[in-house]
Formats: sequence, C-alpha cells, structure tokens
Amino acid sequence: MKSSVPSLFDQTHIAFIGGGNMASALIAGLIDAGMAGSQIRVLEIQPEARHALIERHGIIASADSDEVLTDANCVVFAVKPQQLASICRDIASKTSNCMIMSIAAGVRTADLSRWLSGHRNIVRAMPNTPALVRAGITGLYACEEVDAIDRTLAQQLLEAVGKVVWVEKERDLDAVTAISGSGPAYVFHFLEGLIAVGHQLGLSPQIARELAVQTLVGAAKLAAESEDSPTVLRTKVTSPGGTTQAALEVMAQAQWIETIGAAARAADHRAQELGDILSQS
Repeated sequence: MKSSVPSLFDQTHIAFIGGGNMASALIAGLIDAGMAGSQIRVLEIQPEARHALIERHGIIASADSDEVLTDANCVVFAVKPQQLASICRDIASKTSNCMIMSIAAGVRTADLSRWLSGHRNIVRAMPNTPALVRAGITGLYACEEVDAIDRTLAQQLLEAVGKVVWVEKERDLDAVTAISGSGPAYVFHFLEGLIAVGHQLGLSPQIARELAVQTLVGAAKLAAESEDSPTVLRTKVTSPGGTTQAALEVMAQAQWIETIGAAARAADHRAQELGDILSQS
C-alpha cells in the first residue's frame, strides 16, 4: 500500500543522470511513496538499461538530455565520479534553475559548482547499498546557498530508501563514506567468515548462512531498538568463563577493534585522495 506523498513532492520533477542500481533504488522508493512515474525521468545512454528502467518503473528514460531535463527542478547525479566533470559541463546551461543532488562518491561541491558554471544550489549525498532494500542510511551535506525547502526536499528524497543524517562540514562525508558507505562491505566480509567457519564446524552451507545472516540482522535490530549501548549488550551476552568470552578473547588477541579502526581510517583517507584527484578535472 502506497503512503501519502508529502506536498513538497507535488511540484517536483526529477531528472536522474544515470540509471544504475542506486538510481533505480531511489526511483522505486519514490514511486512506492506515491510519486508519479511521470515526474521522474532518467538520462541513460545504455539501451538495455533504459528499457529495464521503463519496464520496471514506468518512467521516461532517454539518451537525450533535452528530453530528460525538460521541466526538471531537481537533478540527481548518479553516475561514476570519473564521468561527472564532462557531464556537468555538457548540461550546465540546462540545470541553472535546479536543485542539484550528487550521489557520486568523493566529488566535492566546489568542483561540482565549477563544472556547473558557478551553480551553488547543490546537495551532496552518500547513500549505501542497503538502500536497495529500503534499509539504507544516507549522509547529506548542503551548500550554504541551498534553502530550507530544497534541504527538506533532499531529505525526503533519500528517506524514500532509508534514514538520513546531515553533516555540517563537507569533510565529514569522507567519514560517512568510511563508516556507512563502505560499511556494508565490512559486514559482508564478516558474514563470509562466519558462514565459512559454520560449514567447517559441520553445518550445511545453507544452515550456516541462515544462522549467520539472521544473527547479524537480529543483533543489529536489538542494537537499534535497545536503550543499552553496544558495550552493555555485548556484556550481557558474555558469561564469565563461557563460550562467548572464549571467542572474544581470540578477537582481542587479534586486535579486532584496532583492525576495524585501521580499515575505516584507510577508507576515509582514500575518500580524501579521490576528492583531490577528481578536483583536477
């Protein structure tokens, strides 16, 4: 059953530049929230991808930027970061009256503005892949020139696929990338290990997978809904001299927490590096 559409959406016509997985997830979320397919258009150069978007969502998808940008007042850049400079320059004259949202990792607002002939009504978004199942979380940052209405619109667009947090400094989006943008891969990697050892201990692959995945889902849900901190929750599971303590002692010896920290800092550093590289375009 579709929910009622916020009144702010009524006058919104969105043009997605790029029709990949994240764009498709956002489109599905918006339509499920009640936005009409006629309010959404996608610029997609791959014929197969265009046809899939049209069939799946009932929207307009085209390789013609004029057709896609007609009547648009919100443009969402959902292409690879390396493609963004040339695309922005190609359509800068057609987007001067639009709120721009970019979900391209690492591309800074100063560079977007430069490629868009000085346009400053820009919001950067860092969603993550659980958006594909409406369970994502997105970090948002807006230029000072973005007014309250467009900030609200940006938030509502991303709330169609999960939760939203705002950061005050653009630099913080690199940390968002390290924690939640790259974070699902850390979780999947942990799951790979847990499933593998379950199989080694004699469980079937199917049972090992079900146990590991549901344990992670349940633990995350408990952490989200409990008033206790993760530290308290961990302590409640850990009986002195028991099985959990034995496992956690091995993790401590392997410097588990320090390894997670080093991994996230590496992702944060790489996000900064990519921003520096892309700014040369």
